[in-house]
Amino acid sequence: MRRLITTLAILLVVVVAGMTALVLLVNPNDFRTYMVQQVKQRSGYQLEVSGDLRWHVWPQLSILAGRMSLTAPGASQPMVTADNMRLDVNLWPLLSHQLSVSQVMLKNAIIRATPDSAVQKPQGAPIEPGDSEPAIAASNGWTFNISKLRIADSLLIWQQPGGDEYNFRDLNLNLNQDDNRQASVELATRVSRNQRNLSLNLKGQMDVAHYPHRISGQLDELDYTLDGANLPPQGIKGTLSGQAQWDGDQQQFALNKLQLTANDSALDGSAEGRLALPQQLNLALHATSLNLDNLMASAPASDNSTTQQANVMRTPVIAEPRAHNNADSPLNSMDLQLTLDADSSVWRGLTLSNLQIDARNQRGLLTLNKLQGKFGDGHFSIPGSVDIRQPVTQVAFQPELSSIAIAPLLKALELPASLQGTVSLKGDISGAGLSVAEAKQNWQGNAELEATNLQLAQLNLQQMVRRAVARVSNRVSNDQPDDQGIEQLSGRISLKQGNVTLPDLQGGSSRLALQTHGNVDVVKQQLDVTINMILRGWQGDDRLAKVLNGQPIPLRMYGSWGNLQYSLPVDDVVRQQLQGEAKTRLNQWLDSQKSAPRQ
Repeated sequence: MRRLITTLAILLVVVVAGMTALVLLVNPNDFRTYMVQQVKQRSGYQLEVSGDLRWHVWPQLSILAGRMSLTAPGASQPMVTADNMRLDVNLWPLLSHQLSVSQVMLKNAIIRATPDSAVQKPQGAPIEPGDSEPAIAASNGWTFNISKLRIADSLLIWQQPGGDEYNFRDLNLNLNQDDNRQASVELATRVSRNQRNLSLNLKGQMDVAHYPHRISGQLDELDYTLDGANLPPQGIKGTLSGQAQWDGDQQQFALNKLQLTANDSALDGSAEGRLALPQQLNLALHATSLNLDNLMASAPASDNSTTQQANVMRTPVIAEPRAHNNADSPLNSMDLQLTLDADSSVWRGLTLSNLQIDARNQRGLLTLNKLQGKFGDGHFSIPGSVDIRQPVTQVAFQPELSSIAIAPLLKALELPASLQGTVSLKGDISGAGLSVAEAKQNWQGNAELEATNLQLAQLNLQQMVRRAVARVSNRVSNDQPDDQGIEQLSGRISLKQGNVTLPDLQGGSSRLALQTHGNVDVVKQQLDVTINMILRGWQGDDRLAKVLNGQPIPLRMYGSWGNLQYSLPVDDVVRQQLQGEAKTRLNQWLDSQKSAPRQ
């Protein structure tokens, strides 16, 4: 044991002495010209290193440099600038006058991926084939191998030609590659734009053997957080994984075997597109669960929102919220093709199944070739278009509903759920805006409607008529059981700037016939609707029963939703019948007097 300890001590002394001698005998500034020449020869980029180079021995033998810059041929701005650069070098190659860099570390760097920092070809220069590989200079006895790259606390400025500029701050990158140019990468950064914040943490594997022409690899995990203006209060959080490919010549990417989570939604599928203008994106997705309410800022508040709001501390107002503008939408500069199948989805509190979307966007004009699904026992289809090329969004839809439950639909549209039953509808609507509030105020259109098994909340129409008749006359009665509903009601309705017009809806049940007309103002929350009802089954006085069995009795509902007024003038109908009967008897008596012989 003593001999082993002695041997290790001797080796340690030798290593320390050798490194000390190396530091004293080798001047790191001797490698400055070599590094500049090698970078220039291998890539054509110009490397500049300011200040003296100096050794750093512990814990890794390194060369420390001050400010550095790396500029592409013909570029007006450097691609990389950094306040500090550290080169971790291998010891044994250095002893034989070879510089082998195992890791490059940049701190407080600014990386520009912009048109001004890109390689600029001289005018008239021939264009090389897209599949050509960069030339590798022949070896001259020196080696310059970099297996690790580390970037800390830096900034990435990314801009496509003619596109907007994005600043990725707090950039931290670890890139390790082996002799076969198979690399592992870890990246963390954040970007802020239009009062929205995006944070990214990425881990993956890359094949960089054909860089910069092609990169392929495995995206093991990408954690993201997105919050800010026009997003849900809790933001959007999730993960992304898949197999990725990048074509640098065509600026195209592909992501296969995609696995995506966003809050409580889970999707899989594929994505491919192009970053160069015009940008393109093709998405083919399948969702096992898709909760749109947790992904949209305009989702309705939950039933317990009042309780939750009491526990939320009010934050100080820093600035006025930024008004939404269609110019902010990335769809204005993108061609998008989307196909989506969702097994289960939630929209404004409605649980949908078998949701299918087939949409195409052409630089702001979104065409919905297919938007359909099931809700309960019903089915819906809403093809149409959404135009965001102008400041005010323009929409046009051709909805078709079949046996859709009315009460939850009214609740989703922020209307009183005072009507139950099912509705089938086929219409054509258009207008300005896409939110529910904008739809109420700015949309217009017409539709053919058929409703079944209707029930008015807290209103029994048959009972109302019987009680009203009983108050004015005891000569008739109606002992038929209450249906407490309307079996069928159909007709045409129209919408214009929040005013729903009911020109003539007809229907009823076996013992009740209805004819409805009027209007409902969903913006002012007022209505004026008259329901002409014929209740059958009256017995008693033959003449009065005959009148009531065939005479419409008008029920008028009017006023604001919070203070609704009713008018049911049954006494007018009975009074007219009594007056008519009295007049008839008087005329009969007069006729009998005229025909009687005079004495």
